[in-house]
Amino acid sequence: QVHLVESGGGLVQAGGSLRLSCAASGGTFNSYAMGWFRQAPGKEREFVGAISRSGRDTYYAESVKGRLIISRDNAMNTVYLQMNSLKPEDTALYSCAANIGLVSIISTEYDYWGQGTQVTVSS
Repeated sequence: QVHLVESGGGLVQAGGSLRLSCAASGGTFNSYAMGWFRQAPGKEREFVGAISRSGRDTYYAESVKGRLIISRDNAMNTVYLQMNSLKPEDTALYSCAANIGLVSIISTEYDYWGQGTQVTVSS
């Protein structure tokens, strides 16, 4: 069983930056591909970014490419989401997820989820 805890969310003005963290416990972190997803009120959960077990391969949604960067520190059992040039449409609850298989952009392929951290971008 893997336990995931996100942190780093908050209120930021458009154009600002935030760094989200997701700390994992209870499993072998480098055995899991990791993903970030977000859900805005009234909308479905959507893929944001994902990173392979080694950290060598990353994938992004088109809407965030060039602005958000996913990384991981396997020694610290933590995955990060650096968010730059934030826009009001980035406002959502951001959740990290762990997948014991290969990296994926599909939420249903992830095995474990955190509770999420709220990001609000004001215009």
